[in-house]
Amino acid sequence: MRTVIAGGHGQIALRLEQLLSARGDEVAGIIRKAEQGDDLRRAGAEPVLLDLESASVEEVAAHLQGADAAVFAAGAGPGSGTARKDTVDRGAAVLFADAAVRARVRRFVVVSSMGADPAHEGDEVFDVYLRAKGEADAYVTRQDALDWTILRPGALTNDAGTGLVRLEARTGRGPVPRDDVAAVLAELVDTSATAGLTLELIGGSTPVSVAVKSVAGN
Repeated sequence: MRTVIAGGHGQIALRLEQLLSARGDEVAGIIRKAEQGDDLRRAGAEPVLLDLESASVEEVAAHLQGADAAVFAAGAGPGSGTARKDTVDRGAAVLFADAAVRARVRRFVVVSSMGADPAHEGDEVFDVYLRAKGEADAYVTRQDALDWTILRPGALTNDAGTGLVRLEARTGRGPVPRDDVAAVLAELVDTSATAGLTLELIGGSTPVSVAVKSVAGN
């Protein structure tokens, strides 16, 4: 199986690349800076140098050709202003979805955020972020050519993963280790029975594979 990950140098993406490559999958990560390439290679991924803020749909689609799945895990990051929330968290997600449709990659998984909502009110940077993520999610869910799943983790931590989570349409707020988010994504990538679902994720008591199977087809 070949998976292409947008935002390939992100903390969750690097963990996901490691998991996918360790199980024998082919994985490519889209990055903006050439110096990030070695980190991806160490994770077992092929680095793809491409700026999703300036690339065309055709350019992105060319890198998605032949992929079995696409994962949008890019983000402007906590230090960025409101403009890049729009160009990355919304715009790049829309571009990546359009490119997946063009390349005929049906399986499409989005790393979103708990509270993402296109109608979210407020003018603080985090408000703009939640609105941008919500708009991106709404766009993806309207694409009939994609078997999409939206994953909305709670508060991300760098604690060691436990492999135990709570994965439901609504979980309520709570923390979740990035390790466990990556583990859930690795399961979602090849569980197309979760297509059409928007899921929240926090730490819990259910093993990752069981949690994914229990929501599949719902």
